[in-house]
Amino acid sequence: MKNTISLFDFSKKINYKNELLAGFTVAMTMIPESLSFAILAGLSPLTGLYAACLMGLVTAVLGGRPGMVSGGAGATIVVLIALIKSHGIEYLFATVALAGILQMLVGIFKLGKFVRLIPQPVMYGFLNGLAIIIFMAQVEQFKITDTNGVVSWLQGMPLYIMGGLTALTIAVVYFFPKLTKAVPASLVAIIVVFAVALGFNIPTKTVADIAHISGNLPSFHIPQIPFSLETLQIIFPYALIMAGVGLIESLLTLSMVDEITNSKGNANKESVAQGLANITNGFFGGMGGCAMVAQTLVNLNAGSRARLSGIIASLMILLIILFGAPIIEKIPMAALVGVMMMVAISTFQWVSIRIVNKMPKSDIFVGIIVALITVILHNLALAVLVGVIIAALVFAWDNAKRIRARKYTDENGIKHYEIYGPLFFGSAIAFADKFDPMNDPDEVVVDFKESRIVDMSAIDAVDKLSKRYKQQGKTLYFRHLSEDCRKMLKNAEAVVEVNIQEDPTYKIMPEK
Repeated sequence: MKNTISLFDFSKKINYKNELLAGFTVAMTMIPESLSFAILAGLSPLTGLYAACLMGLVTAVLGGRPGMVSGGAGATIVVLIALIKSHGIEYLFATVALAGILQMLVGIFKLGKFVRLIPQPVMYGFLNGLAIIIFMAQVEQFKITDTNGVVSWLQGMPLYIMGGLTALTIAVVYFFPKLTKAVPASLVAIIVVFAVALGFNIPTKTVADIAHISGNLPSFHIPQIPFSLETLQIIFPYALIMAGVGLIESLLTLSMVDEITNSKGNANKESVAQGLANITNGFFGGMGGCAMVAQTLVNLNAGSRARLSGIIASLMILLIILFGAPIIEKIPMAALVGVMMMVAISTFQWVSIRIVNKMPKSDIFVGIIVALITVILHNLALAVLVGVIIAALVFAWDNAKRIRARKYTDENGIKHYEIYGPLFFGSAIAFADKFDPMNDPDEVVVDFKESRIVDMSAIDAVDKLSKRYKQQGKTLYFRHLSEDCRKMLKNAEAVVEVNIQEDPTYKIMPEK
């Protein structure tokens, strides 16, 4: 139990004031984002708020990373918009629940560790792209929709008021920590701007202009869809994409929090918690979600390091739905826009620009590509996948150039090739080009002591090399060759020399 719910681990000192204030601030910044994305997807505002409450509560209690905040994130709902338009909200709930089951399976089978395969340039690109998305989403709040549904930019006095209040918020968030860090700057900024707008009766855009947020407790509801193979065929692809997007963003956020707090989270535990939270969403009317980078940064900047702030934020959202909507709806949007703009600025990895002249060109390219895909397509899973593939291909190319052979002829006239570097699909051709069967002596030894057979392409390259020497009527010996590779060399069985004591064993081929 001590490891499962560290909220109740009293051996760790919790700063209750920080947790309480951080939770309240997170709730304030989570509400407009959840509302915005719910409305964007054509859903009821309450569907977004229920997601924020349920995701936040389940993952705060059961997740693998104290201090991390989850909610109704735009990254996951964006991939489901097409399904909502074509099949309706009941299919959305079923898809969210199925995505949760898939995420739980990832955690149960301990596949969360594969997030370590994501290179640093991909992380930089992901966070920079996300920072731009968060910032641009706030710029959208400077637009207004008239009664005919026409969207236009604010002009004249409304624009000046919105801009002035946003600037005031940014100034408070930036300068207040220089006075004291006892209270979260973002919460102070929201209160100050709220008080100014209310005290001077300033007419400006408020939360109520986005949506009304009062409602009841979320109730249990089984998705009203046909339980058939045809339904599964419809929702499974969407569930798979949502599960992938949600886990990638959540586990990348977990890695980011690990770096900031200099501590270690549990990726598999977080995957199970994310899955359980989405299953809960599917059966309680939420739109689903994942970890939220912006709100997590707000939480950490407010001084939270425990699970309590996430629980408080979720309960605060629930109380607001039930009782506090009239007050929250009066908060100026400028206050929330300013806070989120500062979050975007702090999310952007400025260090990636400072060290750009010291990074390999391939890493710069990967970072830019990931950021562009994130910004243009809003598809975080695709961005990360493309980044990892490019980084892997670059790595393969670099290693392909590293294979080399030291050649010498001993006193008995036998030519030796000592291979250095990994032999795999990328280096197979370079490996083959190092040999000269036509001009080599009758006996040749290839030593793999400083090399490794990595894949089937490498085994095939060794097999073809043995055939080339056999065609010339020459004897080719392999030293320190893997057992699996030897099984493949049927044409050279009689001439393979093996040192059993020093031979490594690679499980490349399945045993019969």
